[in-house]
Amino acid sequence: MASDKVVETVIVGNYVEMETEGKPKSVKNKLSNFFWHGGSAYDAWFSCASNQVAQVLLTLPYSFSQLGMLSGILFQLFYGLLGSWTAYLISVLYVEYRTRKEREKVDFRNHVIQWFEVLDGLLGKHWRNVGLAFNCTFLLFGSVIQLIACASNIYYINDNLDKRTWTYIFGACCATTVFIPSFHNYRIWSFLGLVMTTYTAWYLTIASYLHGQVEGVKHSGPTKLVLYFTGATNILYTFGGHAVTVEIMHAMWKPQKFKAIYLFATLYVLTLTLPSATAVYWAFGDLLLNHSNAFSLLPKSPFRDMAVILMLIHQFITFGFACTPLYFVWEKAIGMHECKSLCKRAAARLPVVIPIWFLAIIFPFFGPINSTVGSLLVSFTVYIIPALAHIFTFKSASARENAVEQPPKFVGRWIGTYTINVFVVVWVFVVGFGFGGWASVTNFVHQIDTFGLFTKCFQCPPPTLAPSSAPHLLNATAPTPLNHTHLHHP
Repeated sequence: MASDKVVETVIVGNYVEMETEGKPKSVKNKLSNFFWHGGSAYDAWFSCASNQVAQVLLTLPYSFSQLGMLSGILFQLFYGLLGSWTAYLISVLYVEYRTRKEREKVDFRNHVIQWFEVLDGLLGKHWRNVGLAFNCTFLLFGSVIQLIACASNIYYINDNLDKRTWTYIFGACCATTVFIPSFHNYRIWSFLGLVMTTYTAWYLTIASYLHGQVEGVKHSGPTKLVLYFTGATNILYTFGGHAVTVEIMHAMWKPQKFKAIYLFATLYVLTLTLPSATAVYWAFGDLLLNHSNAFSLLPKSPFRDMAVILMLIHQFITFGFACTPLYFVWEKAIGMHECKSLCKRAAARLPVVIPIWFLAIIFPFFGPINSTVGSLLVSFTVYIIPALAHIFTFKSASARENAVEQPPKFVGRWIGTYTINVFVVVWVFVVGFGFGGWASVTNFVHQIDTFGLFTKCFQCPPPTLAPSSAPHLLNATAPTPLNHTHLHHP
């Protein structure tokens, strides 16, 4: 078909300084290409899977304690499917936009296409402004969450410093992501990131079963609506990691191959999230209501320390994933996006890190902040807006007839696609944004009332005295959960 030929003309846009066409390839260049230049379907799969499951792996048992075992499993499966569908819609809209622009002889070699530009090209400036606002705010807080998670995790290895101080340190470390040009250069990082989360997920699973159930364990969830919908929106957030879908597609050599990649990434992620969340919840039950980080309940061991270290490295990678699109937006705003000097662009990107650093210090509420971001930002950014954008882009018969990508037959072509899109919009708006927003904001406000803004050490065990009555540093091992009922959430 003619449309298929048009799609095949889509090529990846590269930064000029990364292009080596026409130059002899030395061993150094070949190694650089192998580790640094990724644009295959496999690279995209690693990027999607690695980006989708990060620190949220540690908060899903907390969500299970709010939802109960059955609801936790069902919501993971449901939102995994829903997220895969809207990622597919985003990929369709990207290919549609890029094909139209390339018919107009637009050159993207020195320009990274972003979601708000797709909306602008297909639906106009008002859609662009809304998409830009939601996308940037979500990615901003997504970066904040990774920074908070770094401080929360390292505390379980070294509690000589409080979590706020660790946030200062890791904020400086994460600022080095300004030197990574684009998602095209995340090949080795994406691969390592997925290896790290795979280890952590199976450590949580095996360690929980070996630990066994704590004495008098209870699995009473769900008990309150506010907790139920807070847990549900954390899972909504878990499978809403495709705010960077367009940037990942643009880094591919053949973006049209992306269509099912996110689904396959989600299927793999479910093999990590379901066993780990169910195992930890089985072992500790309602005690997780007081411990949003699963590491806090497992005893200190070399295996746990390894998991913590690997998650720290992975959160650095995920910080880059969330922040890189913000770097692109900032570069375009100040006219530096097509600059050939990587060092100049890196220097120009640094101001983006400062508000992220500051917000992580103000709101260090690891766990509750995930649900709040999920309900208020993820619900629109990666569910409602893509579904509505697809509906309005192809609302006319001529647009549907000339569409580069026709809907698959097994979903019912255009009628089936429209029906699914309407369902996504209604469900996410009512359940995700409505009930989820009410519940997560209520819980978030409770954290502020309980711990206060700028709290130095969120959910840290209280200091204890050694038998010699000498001052004793905060215990680095997992505290006895029964001693922390005073941290109980609403």
